[in-house]
Amino acid sequence: MSARSGDVPRRRTRLLALPEVRWAVAATVLFLLALPLQLAGAPAWTWGPLYALSYATGGWEPGWEGLKALKDRTLDVDLLMVVAALGAASIGQVMDGALLIVIFATSGALEALATARTADSVRGLLDLAPATATRIGPDGTEQAVPVEELAVGDTVLVRPGERVGADGRVLDGASEVDQATITGEPLPAAKEPGDEVFAGTLNGTGALRVRVERDASDSVIARIVRMVEEASETKAPTQLFIEKVEQRYSLGMVAATLAVFGVPLAFGEAFSEALLRAMTFMIVASPCAVVLATMPPLLSAIANAGRHGVLVKSAVAMERLGQVDAVALDKTGTLTEGTPRVTDVRPLPGRDLDEDELLSLAAAAEHPSEHPLARAVVAAAHERHLELPSAQDFASAPGVGVRALVDGRTVEVGAPARLLDDTDGDASPAATLAGELELSGRTAVLVVVDGASAGVLGIADRLRPDAAATVAALTTLTAAAPILLTGDNPRAAAHLAAEAGIEDVRAGLLPQDKTGAVKELEGAGRKVMVVGDGVNDAPALAAAHIGVAMGRAGSDLALETADAVIVRDELAAVPTTVALSRRARKLVVQNLAIAGVFIAGLVTWDLVGTLPLPLGVAGHEGSTVLVGLNGLRLLREGAWQRAATDGTGRRD
Repeated sequence: MSARSGDVPRRRTRLLALPEVRWAVAATVLFLLALPLQLAGAPAWTWGPLYALSYATGGWEPGWEGLKALKDRTLDVDLLMVVAALGAASIGQVMDGALLIVIFATSGALEALATARTADSVRGLLDLAPATATRIGPDGTEQAVPVEELAVGDTVLVRPGERVGADGRVLDGASEVDQATITGEPLPAAKEPGDEVFAGTLNGTGALRVRVERDASDSVIARIVRMVEEASETKAPTQLFIEKVEQRYSLGMVAATLAVFGVPLAFGEAFSEALLRAMTFMIVASPCAVVLATMPPLLSAIANAGRHGVLVKSAVAMERLGQVDAVALDKTGTLTEGTPRVTDVRPLPGRDLDEDELLSLAAAAEHPSEHPLARAVVAAAHERHLELPSAQDFASAPGVGVRALVDGRTVEVGAPARLLDDTDGDASPAATLAGELELSGRTAVLVVVDGASAGVLGIADRLRPDAAATVAALTTLTAAAPILLTGDNPRAAAHLAAEAGIEDVRAGLLPQDKTGAVKELEGAGRKVMVVGDGVNDAPALAAAHIGVAMGRAGSDLALETADAVIVRDELAAVPTTVALSRRARKLVVQNLAIAGVFIAGLVTWDLVGTLPLPLGVAGHEGSTVLVGLNGLRLLREGAWQRAATDGTGRRD
């Protein structure tokens, strides 16, 4: 969409303001200080205290939370990791335990940071709506009041350049309102009596009297905030499954460790031997290899994608990218560049004006205007290196167009429906040409010179060069064609969708409509990826299985809500990242198989025979190193190139 990052004030939580981040950083630094000393053969008193502090800083919080969970008869997996780390330390594997602590502390810090940033952005969205509005009393007096005090039926005055204070309907006045934050339309919408306006949208050059139709708590902006918060709370059902698995694993490992210690002891085995066997079991059964089996492939894929301009915010997000089987694309700023451009310059026969002369006159008249269409006309003239005559007596009428005196000729540029007079008629050449351009998805702009129609300009948002190829690649990867979700008008949407190769087009949608479409697909069992860039895309991004935001023009809320951000605005990176995620998932499966074989073999050896502790540690650490190195394969440049090839056709 065309909402820009400047629309939402930046309220970012400072990194070290989060306690989880501070503890994770402290644990990591202490671990990195201790490790080289230990490997260099320094005395234990030099590195031992450092490891102990790493345990304390990284493990006290999950350990304390785990102990509190025990009161509810719940065995938290983080507590199990702390116990495993302490168990490793009790038999001399201090570094192994410290590594476990660092891994889980870092994971908790990243989760806390992501939650805080999303909360900041949601709060910042509320700043789109002004704090006060000008309420007009029954006697015509004007009073500035907080928007929270506005009631349904009140009348408010929206001056030029102000933001609309409440959702309502225009009673009087004419203007053009930039409502990209709500509908995503790239151009301001003309507003007249009877038209609906939304809180937080930006008024143009005209004054409007608006009757309030919704309370502040029920405005579209407020509903966007609620939808993002609700979707963020319920968007990860996979997490619930993982928690169940972790709980069962925790209970099973505790029970097994106690059994390994207690059963031999009951049958007369020496206490020290029983304890050694139990500690060996705890080491070889610990999930270090399982943790590393999952993370290195996903983190390597994240790092590789980052080098190519794709920010994937978490390992969970990277994994989910490879699971998608349906794609919903936004239009403006996603499939398109988000900037209107002149596509057609059509002089009318018999007016003795060629394309350059027509464009030059129109651009000269439009030059003083700040309207996006005016900027597009002026930019087109500059691209053709045309000299613009000076304009005098400039005047602008909201929703109609501009008028100026150019080289002694009166030039008007604006909406055909407003500038065509009764003598032109619906069948006039100007009206016919304007209709043809509008049917092809363009915005028609009429140029009138000295009171007679001289030509028509066609303006449209340009399709990204890689849009059609991206749509084809996503169709191949997911075995289903993407759908288009947009707030733009149906004709423009259909025309652009045809250029991009999309058949399923849903246009004229508000944010809740986009979210509803995503939930409909999710309810049918599909795993939906939404690609968008505006504030109005944020609820859909949050509700989807995976949300991807276009970074260059994306709003803060979209960037914070999305699970991945295309920083360089290269749409073709989307299918490549999906293919890279699928490669990472294949390596995860390989690594889990390797880790499972090692753990099962070592545990069986320890239970059936006598597994020497050094051999158990070597087997455990060996499997950890093996799966780690296997996962790091995705760091290589060739992995991205292969994913790009996969993204053009072959499914994993």
